[in-house]
Amino acid sequence: QVRLVESGGGLVQAGGSLRLSCTASGLTFDDYAMGWFRQAPGKEREAVSCISWNGSTYYADSVKGRFTISRDNAKNTLYLQMNSLKPEDTARYYCAARDKALHGPLSWSSEYNYWGQGTQVTVSS
Repeated sequence: QVRLVESGGGLVQAGGSLRLSCTASGLTFDDYAMGWFRQAPGKEREAVSCISWNGSTYYADSVKGRFTISRDNAKNTLYLQMNSLKPEDTARYYCAARDKALHGPLSWSSEYNYWGQGTQVTVSS
């Protein structure tokens, strides 16, 4: 019954902005850390940004200063504001949820219990 649905991806020119959203259902949102991960063809899946149930955050070095993660617990929604987009940001972006009982680093994808279908982000030069 748990479902994570991403939206907001699309095609944008370099230097532009996008805001991704992830709406969760079937879980107690406040009990989960949330994360955004991405995977490009031929590359490993990587953590982009994560946020815990208490507001602690993680950002990949490649996106610091450009991306901002946030959550609205009243709406069961996770956001990723992406500014100054670069062609190397092109990837499929996935939303994931991790129960607070798990204590590994926020950036470890293997720690996450649930995953969305993903949304494609393509940045043209």
